[in-house]
Amino acid sequence: MVQPEIPKNEQQRLEALKSFNVLDTLEEKEYDAITRIAADICNTPMALVSLVDEDRQWFKSHHGIDATETPRDLAFCAHAINTPDSLLLVNDASKDERFSDNPLVTGGPSVQFYAGAPLNTNEGESIGTLCVIDTKPRAEFTERQQASLKDLADQVMAQLELRRQHIKEKIINEELRIKNNQLKHLSYRMAHDMKTPLLGISSVIGFIKEDYSDFFKDTEIPNYLGIINNRVEYMESLINGIINYNSITNAEIKIESFTISKEIQAVLQDQANKSKVNLKLEGCDQTINHSLNSFHQIFRDLISNSIKFTNKSDIEIEVSYKENEDFHFFEYEDNGPGISEKYWEKVFALFEKLSIEDANDTGIGLTTIKVLIEKLGGTIEIGNRKDKEEGVHFSFTLSKNLV
Repeated sequence: MVQPEIPKNEQQRLEALKSFNVLDTLEEKEYDAITRIAADICNTPMALVSLVDEDRQWFKSHHGIDATETPRDLAFCAHAINTPDSLLLVNDASKDERFSDNPLVTGGPSVQFYAGAPLNTNEGESIGTLCVIDTKPRAEFTERQQASLKDLADQVMAQLELRRQHIKEKIINEELRIKNNQLKHLSYRMAHDMKTPLLGISSVIGFIKEDYSDFFKDTEIPNYLGIINNRVEYMESLINGIINYNSITNAEIKIESFTISKEIQAVLQDQANKSKVNLKLEGCDQTINHSLNSFHQIFRDLISNSIKFTNKSDIEIEVSYKENEDFHFFEYEDNGPGISEKYWEKVFALFEKLSIEDANDTGIGLTTIKVLIEKLGGTIEIGNRKDKEEGVHFSFTLSKNLV
């Protein structure tokens, strides 16, 4: 018996094999189906998906044989991985000097015919074989059978590559989860460490205005204090916006049943200056299944912006709803100053502002809405109100096919 040679790229080959995290896993129907088909096409009683590690060949699938592994020194497949570009064909093992006294030939399972198609990774390492085995010598193994065995070996590798990709995605998702948690903790820390001194500055400004106003009433100092106070308010709004952004974008999606009109009206009731708002709803008396928290956040930010940036004493807000098989469609309009077309893309970018004077405009609100809608499988667009001189118009969708 001739023992199989160790491939020159053995270390890389073993690392590639381990990257699939498949050794010693349970049987899976996808691989069992391939070995069953291979045995049928090649007219053999046995077929194996065999993976060769340091000291054994382990069978991910074993059709027609009960064994789950054998020593590497005895493995036909350990020879096959040394010729990754071609099949290893052994027509009569009892007459082949490499295998004639092999215990797998002289004893159970009495291997006489063997054909193994190497399982090659995308990087070129051969990690095992898809092989078929017969207990009788075979004088012929047709080109069609050989081609089919190679094709099925490619299908085994396709399954393994999908498995490896899934593992990579799980690792990436876990890393993202850890980083998101770190970012969340940073937000809470920032809220404590930055908002406290800002509150102190605001308080000191208030004390100065109250206790020393007579000393500088005819100076520019009140204007300077106003500028400082405006910047403090901006920083507080910015911190709150970042915390809110991180909280929303990292929150889990929970699907609930709710009525659109009822929830929009509930959002409005929580707003300051709600009495100034005339709310008109069209087609919104519908009950849908979606993320209620996300729905609240979207309309909370939209309505808040309409109130915050209005140039009218009476605020008009119109919301309409339609649907099809895959999406919920919403249109939102107000009678405010609107947004110039040259800023339509800019308003959705994080920290982008249309005004440097307004402490309420942090450039986070519409970014939060866009990220949240995209997380819910939808899109959002901005425009001006149809047939109106002023006002903003948002149209957005929410997917019905949330997992």
